[in-house]
Amino acid sequence: MHGSGFLKVFLIISAISLLFDWYIFSGLKTLSADWQSQLWRNIMLFGYLFISVGVVALFLIGFGSFSTANGMRPFHEWILSLFITFFLTKLAFVIVLSLGDLGRFIVGLFKLANRSGNQPIFPARRKFISEIAVLVAAIPFTSMFYAMFKGKYDYKLHRTTLYFDDLPDAFNGFTITQLSDIHSGSFDNTEAMQRGIDMAKAQKSDLFVFTGDLVNNAAFEIEPYIDRFSQIKAPHGQFSILGNHDYGDYIHWDSDQEKAANLDKLKQHHQTLGYRLLLDENVTIEKSGQKISLIGIQNWGRGFIQIGNLNKALQGVPKDAFKILLSHDPTHWEEQVRYNETNIHLTLSGHTHGAQFGVEIPGFRWSPVKYRYLDWAGLANEKNRYLYVNRGFGFLAFSGRLGIWPEITVIELRKKA
Repeated sequence: MHGSGFLKVFLIISAISLLFDWYIFSGLKTLSADWQSQLWRNIMLFGYLFISVGVVALFLIGFGSFSTANGMRPFHEWILSLFITFFLTKLAFVIVLSLGDLGRFIVGLFKLANRSGNQPIFPARRKFISEIAVLVAAIPFTSMFYAMFKGKYDYKLHRTTLYFDDLPDAFNGFTITQLSDIHSGSFDNTEAMQRGIDMAKAQKSDLFVFTGDLVNNAAFEIEPYIDRFSQIKAPHGQFSILGNHDYGDYIHWDSDQEKAANLDKLKQHHQTLGYRLLLDENVTIEKSGQKISLIGIQNWGRGFIQIGNLNKALQGVPKDAFKILLSHDPTHWEEQVRYNETNIHLTLSGHTHGAQFGVEIPGFRWSPVKYRYLDWAGLANEKNRYLYVNRGFGFLAFSGRLGIWPEITVIELRKKA
């Protein structure tokens, strides 16, 4: 979408938000109608308008100055996040208030048929409806602020043990730590982010893999954090692949040469981090004289950049080898891997972030991203061909996470008895 297209969308959404303010203001007037202090009533009413309209103005000013040449920075993400928080809060209030007003309208229609004298047709709005609206609206308001201040750095460790008939004996108990979707251009609290790195280091796994989206758009975004992420080491090495955001496709470049130079610089940063970047290729991991094959492809995703070449990446891999594939987008497993004539035992992906919002409790899991991706978090299995989708280490656009927390994955390989 071009800049003018974005501006139109922003203006429409902002206009809707301001219409909400007009309606909510009427509800707050009902809520405070019997307050004894006119001063406190005015402070509440006009304080709300000042803050809410101010957030809309900040949203328009902030994104009016948004430069696609630099990409979205933490400042822009915070503005967007505040706007989303207030918009959802307003929406909750409006829904409750409108249901109450709908009830008033229905009652009025019945009264209209039996109207006598000068009795009003529609009953007055009742205060308790506005009180309920405030309570309901408090839920998204407090939840979203928790997501922004706490949730996005509330790292969770996910452990999964997988059993295979043909796993080489030497790799029985072999562990892999996986990170994905670091999105370093979004970080706004380095010390909080370090807790996630420390959690990954503490696992002391045999192998470390990173499955794409090191940056939001530009190579320089990872530079302040190279010393930190390079702390993650494993006895059998650190390996990585590229994700769709790593190619710089979502911002403007002055020339193709500038864009290519950015990608070259990012590849150098992988090396500086101590990561062996796999670009449609494979490496052999050896332990006690036995081997498994680790395969990494460039990004291939439905609806996204599709340059990864699985056949090229498999060249030289023995047909009977135990194979682990690093592929950023889980739709690649869905469309090219799970039914492939070559048996790839385990695919490690990321990309979805679990939409950074959802519910995960025992026996139930939901996120809006499920309507876009068949496999969007955790483990999937198709005839003993496994896919694990990491929920992501970082965050993008919305500067928060709620219900779908940032993840450090540890996978243990076991030989079936």
